[in-house]
Order: sequence, then structure tokens, then C-alpha cells
Amino acid sequence: MDLAYLWFFIVGVLFVGYFVLDGFDFGVGMSLPFLGKNEVSRRQIINTIGPVWDLNETWVIVAGACLFAAFPEWYATLFSGFYLALLLILLALIARGVSFEYRHQRDDPKWKARFDWMIVIGSALPALLWGVAVGNIVQGVPIDADFNFTGTLLTLLNPYGLWVGVTTLLLFWLHGVYFIALKTDGQVQQDANALAKRLAIPTVVFAAGTVVWTWIIAGGREAPLLWLSIATGAIAAVALLLSVWANWIKREGWAFGFGALTIATAVLSLWTALFPYVMPSSTDDAFSLTIENASSTELTLTIMTWAAVIFLPLVLLYQGWTYWVFRKRVTRAHIEKAESAVH
Repeated sequence: MDLAYLWFFIVGVLFVGYFVLDGFDFGVGMSLPFLGKNEVSRRQIINTIGPVWDLNETWVIVAGACLFAAFPEWYATLFSGFYLALLLILLALIARGVSFEYRHQRDDPKWKARFDWMIVIGSALPALLWGVAVGNIVQGVPIDADFNFTGTLLTLLNPYGLWVGVTTLLLFWLHGVYFIALKTDGQVQQDANALAKRLAIPTVVFAAGTVVWTWIIAGGREAPLLWLSIATGAIAAVALLLSVWANWIKREGWAFGFGALTIATAVLSLWTALFPYVMPSSTDDAFSLTIENASSTELTLTIMTWAAVIFLPLVLLYQGWTYWVFRKRVTRAHIEKAESAVH
């Protein structure tokens, strides 16, 4: 296989990892005002992702770096054209990270409430805008003959882009609620199970709409992997329904696992619907960025491949070890004990 095509799928897998892992971080953050009824429950919720959220976020850094090295034309068009949207995502991620570190620095309810809302907004905004960005990449955006994006931020806020954005927001939220139910006990766990049931119907509706709408868009242009997009989209639909069922019977581990499978296969469905393009042009198909005209030299891709073979397994082992170390539930009794020790 040509290395450019291989790296198209490697970058896709990196984004799958990011959306699955940071996706439940976003969901946990968005759940804070709905499940955090007092300071103990709020700390219980935040502590579920406390040891891992920054590690999960590194996946997008690696994905962006690989995109820059493997597909410089794609990177240049994407980051210049989507500049404002990506800047908003970056600011939201910074606000969320700062909030995790600073909310406990003062024993003042107002101080903590401000940072709690920064966590909520810093989780919801990226969850929405990542979907908007991916939706526009799949649908196509105005690009000129020099591969320059000729639209604005408002261009990205089109019906399909916004629909995909709401879909990712709901999927990440549901994914995060499943994670809270898996990692907590007591009232927070019960409330998380109940919230997941309420989120199930709108999530299924928007996800189904995204899958069908994407297939219609991909079917209107050259899409040699449309069959694979349909297959992975079907798996995502089944996994989503199975996650809802698992939550209903209070099998938190199964619900979270099927939720992760839903996001992974949904992203792969969008990615394979895009192939062989990396950024279709809605202005003229001749101006579209493809895997071949956007990729780096063969030497660059060869060096990157060897680096990936050596270092990616080490990263996966380290992340797996981290999750194993912090695998236990964050219990209410543990938080209350820590609170009493402070006071």
C-alpha cells in the first residue's frame, strides 16, 4: 500500500482515539450541573477523569502533528480556513484545564461555581465544534485553485455541519455519563443511569440522521469506500442501541464499552466516506485536496512510519497502565473522608 494512503488511515485512527478518550472527558464535564448536586458529588464526578484527562488530550496533539508532517497541504488549508473554530476549541480546552487545577484552590462556593461553569463550557464547546469541523471536511468547503479556504466561520455553520456537531455533542455526553456510572457509586451513579436514559432518544435520532445524511453526501461523488462507510455506520448504530440496552439493565461496563465502540465506528464511517479526498472543494472538484496531492514526500512518510512502529506501542502501553492504576471507583465515602481531613 502507498504510504500516503496508510497515513490517511493512521491519522484517522489517531482521531478515533482522541474522540473516544477525550470524548468521555467532555461528557463528564457537561454532566456536572445535572449530576453534581453538592460539593461532594461534584468532586466525585471531576475525580473520575482527574488522573487521565490530560493524557487523553495528548491524542489530538499527536494527531495534529502527524497531519502536519504527513499531509502539509491539508494541514495548511484546514488550520487557516478553520482558524476561528479551532481557536475557540483551543481556548475552551485551556479554560477546562485551568478549571481542573484551580477550582479547589479556595474553599469558596462562588469561586468553585465559576470554575465549574468553565468546565461545562470548556467541554460542550469542543464537543460541538469538533463535530462541525469534521462534518464540513466530509461535506466539502469552498476552496480555490491554490487550495485556500475562501469561506468564513459562518460558512462552517451550515445545516449538515451543525447537525454533525450536535450529534458529537450528544454522543460524547452520553459516553461521559456512562463513564460516570462506571466509575462512581451511590446517588451520583443512580442519577447518571437516569440521565443516560433521557439522553438516549435524542442521541439515537441525531446519530441516525448523521449516518444517512453522510451516505447521501458521499454517494454524490467518488466514494470507493462507501461500502465500508455503510458497514461501520451500521456497526455504530447497533453499538449505540446496545449501549442504551446495557445502561437500562445497569451493566455499566458494557454500556461504556459499547459507547466507545459507537464513537470509534462512527468516526471511521465518516473517515471512509471521505476517502480518497482529505478536503473536498465545494467550489470545483478540481480544487479538492486528495490523499495524493496533499501528502508529503515518500522519505518523510517512511521516517514517520518507522517512528510510529517504535513509539506508538509504548504510548499505548503507558496509557493502558495508567488506566489500570486508576481503575477503581471514585466512591462517595472516599471523597467525604478527604473533605473531613481538609477541614
